[in-house]
Amino acid sequence: MFREITLGQYYPVDSKIHRLDPRTKLFGTMIYIISLFIADNLWGYGVATAALILTIRMTCVPVRFILRGLKAVLILLLISVSFNLFLTSGQVIVKFWIFQITREGVRLAFFMAVRLIYLVIGSSLMTLTTTPNQLTDGLEKGLGFLKRVKVPVHEVAMMMSIALRFIPILVEETDKIMKAQMARGADFESGNLMQRAKAMVPLLVPLFVSAFRRATDLAMAMEARCYRGGEGRTKMKPLRYEAGDRLAYALLAAYLAAMIVCRVYV
Repeated sequence: MFREITLGQYYPVDSKIHRLDPRTKLFGTMIYIISLFIADNLWGYGVATAALILTIRMTCVPVRFILRGLKAVLILLLISVSFNLFLTSGQVIVKFWIFQITREGVRLAFFMAVRLIYLVIGSSLMTLTTTPNQLTDGLEKGLGFLKRVKVPVHEVAMMMSIALRFIPILVEETDKIMKAQMARGADFESGNLMQRAKAMVPLLVPLFVSAFRRATDLAMAMEARCYRGGEGRTKMKPLRYEAGDRLAYALLAAYLAAMIVCRVYV
């Protein structure tokens, strides 16, 4: 299951989305996330679906690889859908024991499931098409205005990019620890949900030890290379907007306007 997590991974191909400025992709991801909370009807989600399909096709990343990341949030998806399905009041469709399914609950559960799936896919597309270095530069450049109020933008961007970069590393480490413990007789598959959760507890100690060891090694490597923060640092590849980025901003503005129209007038 842990190998199915795609958030934080980079898929190296040459596509129009890969060639965009990281600031454009960060802004586009933010607009897409906001639009999912604006949508409240089928027309709005239809526009969001069309935009997501078009973006996936432009990334040249295999659809199967992108959808693989949904397995990691399957439990969260089931919990969210179940709560909205059974605990929403309204016109009752089915009732059994202490549970009831309402028309409003079905609608809300469907929209919640679609929203969560699109959130995961949309966020994954940003990391799949942006290297950690590009992400750091994009965050630092995009949030540069916060330097006026003494916010350490470079350090914040560095921490966020390192955290994203460590996600696939820790996933791989967890998979190795699980296989090692299974070879020694550990059982992570049988039993109910609580028993399986308790079986995962022995993974935490070696995983935390490994994470702290990697963090210490990274800190020592940065100190050995005389890293002192972002003050006065220059870029080997400074970020510049191209024609494709300006077109992307125009398309994002049109997309957001369409979502607002679907929310207000449809």
